[in-house]
Amino acid sequence: MRDPATVSADPARRSIRLGRQVVEYRIRRSARARGLRVTVDDRAGLVVSVPPETRRGWARPEPLIEAFLGDRAAWVLRHVERQSREREALRARGGARDGGLVPYRGELHRIRVRRDAPARRRPSVERSGTEDGDELILHLAPAERRSVEQVLETWLRERAREAIDHAVLEHAGPLGVQPSRIDLRDPRSRWGSASRNGRVMFSWRLVLAPPASLETVVVHELAHLRVFGHGPRFWALVAARRPGHLADRAWLRRSSHLLHGALEASP
Repeated sequence: MRDPATVSADPARRSIRLGRQVVEYRIRRSARARGLRVTVDDRAGLVVSVPPETRRGWARPEPLIEAFLGDRAAWVLRHVERQSREREALRARGGARDGGLVPYRGELHRIRVRRDAPARRRPSVERSGTEDGDELILHLAPAERRSVEQVLETWLRERAREAIDHAVLEHAGPLGVQPSRIDLRDPRSRWGSASRNGRVMFSWRLVLAPPASLETVVVHELAHLRVFGHGPRFWALVAARRPGHLADRAWLRRSSHLLHGALEASP
């Protein structure tokens, strides 16, 4: 049942008591929904998608939602607790600020900010290894207006472009494909996509992941330029180029929240 004391002022947010824990969730109306669907979003938290209120029987979905979540309480609590641990891990890392930790190519790097760049020069980032671990040193002009996060993201996008272009060059020929265009974006729900006109898209945040995971995503999307869908022929193409693709994809699934929140600075 719902705990009235914890209902948010946001009309889309509700809460439910599962055992000893009160869990907040958001109701999302979707015209494509045919029933209840529960997801754990790295920003919105627990989300319950339901049909529009004009659909018969869905004007007041709360009783159905509470019964649904109650039946799956163990699953819900496990994923909510995992998300809570990941958020604590991100806060502990500190993100894109002086002294914070940010992943790059699968390894955590300490951020060092130096206000020593000449005013006429653009900011630069230097990668350095020390006895205490890897560092990314940002050289900024004293009057630099952009935040550390913005400067670092620009540099990471450039490194992502280099790494993805290199992986495409390595695998496109053996796969017998040639992309018509390669775009870098920042999607929330996927690491890459491919279209029938030969365009491929990749998340720039793949540069934060281990090189093997980036390479597997590139191969996955290039393989779609030959075979659309995920049938046996498609997976055979992927496995021929990336025998460890299952482990690479699993790493990305486990680490999605940590990559999408990696640059957010914590006090």
